[in-house]
Amino acid sequence: MELGASGERYDELMELQRRASEPNLIGDSRSGLHKHLLNLAEFERTATRIVHVAPLVIPGPLQTRSYAEEIMASLSGEERHLRVELRMARSSEVLSTGKLDAIICERVLRDDIGGRGVLAEQLRHLATTASNSNATIRILPERLQRWTLAHNGSFVLFEFSKASPIIHLEHYRGPAFIYDQKDVEAYREALDNLTDAAMSPNESLQLMATIAEQMEGNTPA
Repeated sequence: MELGASGERYDELMELQRRASEPNLIGDSRSGLHKHLLNLAEFERTATRIVHVAPLVIPGPLQTRSYAEEIMASLSGEERHLRVELRMARSSEVLSTGKLDAIICERVLRDDIGGRGVLAEQLRHLATTASNSNATIRILPERLQRWTLAHNGSFVLFEFSKASPIIHLEHYRGPAFIYDQKDVEAYREALDNLTDAAMSPNESLQLMATIAEQMEGNTPA
């Protein structure tokens, strides 16, 4: 793979590749926020299936530019611009394959980060993406009244044709990658129950469209 880097950045990328074979990996925030993006981009490119579980925020590959800018508002101007552009490029690549599954908690659809206009645009994007079969989106009902894996927080499952699956956990100051297969399998088993608890794709699409109309002021909330 062409890394397009030299000097200190090249050494950092080589270190990341070396450490990727360790059972589990915690990102080191001291070296900046870019190192783990190489791994994520490669996982997204080579995965046969990607499952995002999102209890608090719209998953990265499904975010609009405006929504992503609000999510990254705490970053500096240059860093924010770089991260948003990277997210948009990676999103385009993932959605072009149709291999993304997302389970989003209903409360996320009503959390108008950036204002109602930003959220309405975001919800329309979700609905269009689902309608065009670029991703499968399921909504976890707000009043489910039973525990699911989503209560433990967000995570991403990457499955590959020629490699073992990996779990990615996103944290504020750095990511964690879980490679240990006993741990990964525990997530996969719990994910089956979570999928069963979620709405069907068609029901989810209808709900997203309804809330989008509410945010646009076309129907009462």
